[in-house]
Amino acid sequence: MDDLYDEFGNFIGEDVDASEEESQHGVDAGAYLDDDAYPEDAPERTSQELMELDDEGPSNAVVLHEDKQYYPTAQQVYGADVETLVQEEDAQPLTQPIIAPVEVKKFSVEEADLPPVHFDRNFMSDLMNFPDQTRNIALAGHLQHGKTAFMDMLVLETHDITDRLDKRMGKKRDEQLRYTDTHIMERDRGLSVKAAPMSLVLQSTKGKSHLLNVIDTPGHVNFVDEVAASLRLVDGLALVVDVVEGVQVNTEQIIKHAVLEDIPMTLIINKMDRLILELRLPPSDAYFKLKHVVEEVNTIIENTQPGSGKTKRLSPEKGNLLFACSEMGWCFTLQSFSKMYADSFPGVNTEELAKRLWGDIYFNPKKRTFSRKPLPGEQSAKRSFVHFVLEPIYKLFSHTISQSAEELGPILSSLGIQLKPSQYKLDAKILLKLVCEQFFGPSTGFVDMIVQHIPSPVEAAESKLERYYTGPLDTKVAESMKKCDQDGPLVVHVTKLFNTADAKSFYAFGRVMSGIARPGMQIRVLGEGYSIDDEEDMAMATIGSVYIAETRYNVETDGIPAGSLVLLSGIDNSIVKSATLVPPKLEDDEDAYIFKPISHFTESVLKVAVEPINPSELPKMLDGLRKINKSYPLVTTKVEESGEHIILGTGELYMDCVLHDLRKLYADMEIKVSDPVTRFCETVEEMSATKCYAETPNKRNKITMIAEPLDNGIAEDIESGRVNMRDGARKVAKFFQDRYDWDILAARSIWAFGPDEMGPNILQDDTLAEVSRVKCLSYPLVDYFTRGAQYLTTHVLMGWLPRVPGHGSPLTLPTLA
Repeated sequence: MDDLYDEFGNFIGEDVDASEEESQHGVDAGAYLDDDAYPEDAPERTSQELMELDDEGPSNAVVLHEDKQYYPTAQQVYGADVETLVQEEDAQPLTQPIIAPVEVKKFSVEEADLPPVHFDRNFMSDLMNFPDQTRNIALAGHLQHGKTAFMDMLVLETHDITDRLDKRMGKKRDEQLRYTDTHIMERDRGLSVKAAPMSLVLQSTKGKSHLLNVIDTPGHVNFVDEVAASLRLVDGLALVVDVVEGVQVNTEQIIKHAVLEDIPMTLIINKMDRLILELRLPPSDAYFKLKHVVEEVNTIIENTQPGSGKTKRLSPEKGNLLFACSEMGWCFTLQSFSKMYADSFPGVNTEELAKRLWGDIYFNPKKRTFSRKPLPGEQSAKRSFVHFVLEPIYKLFSHTISQSAEELGPILSSLGIQLKPSQYKLDAKILLKLVCEQFFGPSTGFVDMIVQHIPSPVEAAESKLERYYTGPLDTKVAESMKKCDQDGPLVVHVTKLFNTADAKSFYAFGRVMSGIARPGMQIRVLGEGYSIDDEEDMAMATIGSVYIAETRYNVETDGIPAGSLVLLSGIDNSIVKSATLVPPKLEDDEDAYIFKPISHFTESVLKVAVEPINPSELPKMLDGLRKINKSYPLVTTKVEESGEHIILGTGELYMDCVLHDLRKLYADMEIKVSDPVTRFCETVEEMSATKCYAETPNKRNKITMIAEPLDNGIAEDIESGRVNMRDGARKVAKFFQDRYDWDILAARSIWAFGPDEMGPNILQDDTLAEVSRVKCLSYPLVDYFTRGAQYLTTHVLMGWLPRVPGHGSPLTLPTLA
């Protein structure tokens, strides 16, 4: 017994169970080997098969403690596809979950599904195949003049979302309105920051459907870059002006830009209800207020481009002016208002009546005729606009607000307005809105005005190419763009990038100039720096998806033809500001050309420096800066020689939105921002006291430069396009001779305007003709040329200098004279 245990008392003898198992195995093995137990017909077993019986090994194999498995693993319990985390106690605070839910970030308001609309979306996509029935327009104007509210009016007319509004009150109801304000900053601040495109199907007065691609633009003066990017894509402008505030600073800028860019314009005088409910003006005074606003706009048009008053004049009788109250949901032109009379009084000629409803035209109720002068003895005669338009509107407002439900019901019934009994008990403002919507009907007058005075994509294609296309206009590609040919090569002009809801990528927004944009197409992305000689700014890309832009939602489609606006995914990596999309290879191996970069109203002059609080997050901030540069058309990001990362913007609010997007949307980090600095622009007040010069490497030739101020008025003539270098040297010289009394030698020596083609500076060669001829002499006279070059005086501008109004003289501008 002593041999079975060691000195520590551990059993070291033979395991009884193991002995029994071995003996049992031996018995079994012997049974098989016994001839009596083995059937005669069984196959003979080889020694190899007998050896394989003990593959599993004995059950008493030694298992270390760390190799023993007392409990099943999490992988065995939950499966191999489930990720499991093991945390020790108190390793995380109670506010932080051990397994955090998946967070989906959304930085813009989006529709969960496609909202119901009053038109068939397939019909809308089919209308794109008919460019004659398509119009591309931009809504622009000053801040808080009602552009977004006007878009809401059109959205409520085309989208079935009234149920949402009826079920919500207060702030939740406001969220459904301002339909084109989707950015979180727009919702918080109550103003538009980004341009917002929407494609709508609207009917004219005659019941014909038209596709309107409308872009709602911001009104704040800091965000005019969005307006410029939108105006490049559209064929016309609908200018929105508050009737009380009139023409403001941003309105004037937009008018000047539209006139200089030769963009057709229409006018919407908005917030007409303020004349009645807020100012409480009598109808005759309201007429003069309206007339003053119209003349304000026309005066700016005439001053910007003298002589264009007749062709570009905006006036109600021409049909290119709309009276509107977007908050009450109504709008009309004189033509659409005349049709209301024609419906009630058969035999009235709509067009003839509309021509007599504006200006100093008076109605004689006795003779039922119109005259230019009031009747003798009637000093209080009313103009036809007051009598036929304003007074009925005033009466409608006063009856609806002041009278009880019992008295109001018969009056409204006589006008064909039917309301539910419960609606008479609503608030006066809501009741007035319901009455006006039924009285004025849908916005057919707006559609008539746009269709009549804004050209279709086919009609406007040629002028757009002449102004913005850098290539020749006699190629097959140019001819295809002029015709908006769907069968031609794909050409898309992209001017804007919109971030997705999660702000991780961008959609490219542009206009299809030729061909059809389809998903999966291979294209070349030509940047702003691309040219035939330098193809560095070019990249290959594949179109991911093609959408019809609807602001809060996008309608995916299998293709958008020429003449319409398009939203593309999958190509944003190669686009910074604007780009031109063309196929990998054009027909007949034609060269690809780009559209000119956007010419903006203003420049970025407010500068801040940014750096991450945590230095290790610098790559994250750089990626955010790249996205910021894509999102805002006029923002500039760069690294200065000191190593600072600089952001340049147009103003304080602009920079506030840029830095918010950098912190929250694109980088999701904390950054340090320096105090803002405004760039100081200098100009020229008098002739340079010293001459700057440059010498050739052999020190034999010298060219000198000086700068002088321009004469007053020259800068405006250059910027407005009254004089252009493309007109030819003779015509330019004659312009300066006749208008500014320049001598013929100085006028013919003008080389260029700058810094851009329409910049307010002049580069002029003031070299003496005798010395110039010396340059053409042969080699033996090089000594004489060297002596003559010492007296060579060339008046050129020392760098393109900025224009600073109000510095020195009324407009002291750099030039050479």
